[in-house]
Amino acid sequence: MLPYAVLLLLPCFALGLDNGLGRTPQMGWNSWNHFHCNINEAVLKETADAIVSSGLNKFGYKYVNVDDCWAKSRDSQGTVHPDPATFPDMPGLVEYIHSKGLLFGLYSDAGTETCAGRPGSLNYETNDANTYASWKVDYLKYDNCHSGPLPPEKRYPIMRDALNKTGWPIFFSMCEWGVDDPAKWAAAVGNSWRTTGDIRDNWDSMISRADLNNLWWEYAGPGGWNDPDMLEIGNGRMTTTEYETHFSLWCLMKAPLLIGSDVRSMSNDTFRILTNSEVIAVNQDPMGVQGNRSKVDGDKEVWQGPLAYDSYAVLLVNRGSSPASITAEWGDFGVDPARKAKVRDLWQHKDLGNFTGSITSMVPSHGVVMYNITLIKEL
Repeated sequence: MLPYAVLLLLPCFALGLDNGLGRTPQMGWNSWNHFHCNINEAVLKETADAIVSSGLNKFGYKYVNVDDCWAKSRDSQGTVHPDPATFPDMPGLVEYIHSKGLLFGLYSDAGTETCAGRPGSLNYETNDANTYASWKVDYLKYDNCHSGPLPPEKRYPIMRDALNKTGWPIFFSMCEWGVDDPAKWAAAVGNSWRTTGDIRDNWDSMISRADLNNLWWEYAGPGGWNDPDMLEIGNGRMTTTEYETHFSLWCLMKAPLLIGSDVRSMSNDTFRILTNSEVIAVNQDPMGVQGNRSKVDGDKEVWQGPLAYDSYAVLLVNRGSSPASITAEWGDFGVDPARKAKVRDLWQHKDLGNFTGSITSMVPSHGVVMYNITLIKEL
């Protein structure tokens, strides 16, 4: 049973789009952060092969999503067609991805053109939804460029309805950059919604996405998730410590875990971070409550969120330029300080013992320490 103070903070309405999808945050891979428009059918097949051969799929990464630049034209009947030079056989590609036990995702835009100038879906929502369903596409990332005067609150439900009418289950990922605070209205429209602009592969961009996403933690839950953008882990412009922080924050915040690097050539550290099953378990916890920041002391922060089975995920974050001692107190997450709890370090994969009231650790610069804190039942 959760403490009353925590129950008061839990969302009572975050149910998400009722299409049966996204009961936990989506996990997979997306082409944009690493490849941008330099993408083709061969890269998608090789990526699917790598996800399976490396074992990433066994940790929950199942979506293989091509981003912008796959579409080329629209015919006189309004049907969208892939670029024949890069995606000559889209149905065949989808079938190949499915044969690997994975799911396939596409990208479009709630405007007349995509952000890269390819055909958008505005005024062609039914045509495109039917095309995606005929190809057995499992996921749609829906962007917000070239959208005209109609606000996203009006444009995005049109595609939602078109997707639902196909009868084929398609995860609806809204990428409208946090315009008009989608956390307040998108739970009835999409399975996830971007709360930020695009991420970049550097500390300042990553940590600022986390700050923006944190503002909306009450609105996320099973079926509908806040999305601070895709993962940059493995793209090479942050340190290993910073990538561990990136992954820890995204997992605590119940953010989508969409790998944005080239999984065909992962380093050992990249693979180690992306496959930390104990940290992933926080992200995929069935309670589905987004963790949030509960204490700030200069550059030292405590983030936390309740988990199933009388447990809490607690994250000590050091934004400073030198190591710092950070203390998490049970009161930071609404627990009686007299309660005894079992503490496990999720990056060290080590039980630390039983603690009462608080726990303190040295945290490296731009680093984290992440715990699972499980209350010990009182006799």
